[in-house]
Order: sequence, then structure tokens, then C-alpha cells
Amino acid sequence: MTSKTPETPSASPLTHFDAQGQAHMVDVGAKAATHRVAVATGHIEMQPETLALIESGTAKKGDVLGIARIAGIMAAKKTSDLIPLCHPLALTRVAIEFEAASTHVPGTTGIFCSATVETVGPTGVEMEALTAVQIALLTIYDMCKAVDKSMILKNVTVIKKLGGKSESITF
Repeated sequence: MTSKTPETPSASPLTHFDAQGQAHMVDVGAKAATHRVAVATGHIEMQPETLALIESGTAKKGDVLGIARIAGIMAAKKTSDLIPLCHPLALTRVAIEFEAASTHVPGTTGIFCSATVETVGPTGVEMEALTAVQIALLTIYDMCKAVDKSMILKNVTVIKKLGGKSESITF
């Protein structure tokens, strides 16, 4: 195994790299445990007929949004298993909400998803919120792809973060 070490190590603004440019898990041991919250959102665009199928509850695979909600919650809990340098966290709350995408993105047909994730600890929960939204939307895609192959996941982003050094940020 070869590893390239820069001749002059420089401090990187990327926290998952050490002074030699090697990937490492950030040490959060000295950070104070605070109440931390992150909210992420995104949406999936689809044909109006697909949305009607989901809303009517008549999809062949069952309750699309109920299953997507459970998938999003499970994904938040498993984030550190999916993203190599994420810390495993004891989450205190994961809430997944769905609305018509047109409420947030006028002219769009589909489902808007919001994930709120909370913990008390030394590191934030943005990755868990983002993972929850992505997997919830992917579950909707999976359950409906037989009737709509044109679905598109869009605009998955963190919109709010509370706790830690930054205290409160709304994007």
C-alpha cells in the first residue's frame, strides 16, 4: 500500500484530514455535549398520476409514505454505518414529514420531505438528517418506479442546525 505524503503539510479546512493529508475520524472527545438539532429537506418530482396513487393509498406495494417514513428513520440511525468517518450517535429524536411538493416548490408535482434529527452530544446531526431525507425519497422511488420511471430526487439540503459552536444557523 502506498501513501502520498505532501512535502509541506498545511492545515486543511477539511476536518477529516490530518496535517499529512490522511483521512481520520475527527476527535470530538473534548467538545461539550449539547442539545443538537438538524433539519434537512428535499423532494421527489413525479407524474401527477403517481402522486394520486400515493395519496390514495392504492399503490401495489402498500403505504408508500408510511414505509418511506420508517426507512428514513432507520437510515438516520445507521448513518455511521454508511458514511465512513461519521461518529455513531445516540439519537434522541428522528421525525420525517411529507407534504405535496407544490407547497414548497410551486409548479412541481411530487412529495416534499423534511427530516428533523436530534441528539445530546459533542457533534452535530446534519449527516443523519441528510441521510434520512435521501433514503425516505429513495424508498418512494423504489415503491413507485414500476409506474413512473421519470421520478427525480431534487434539492436535498440542510436548512437548519442548532447546538454546538455555531448555536443556531438557518440556511
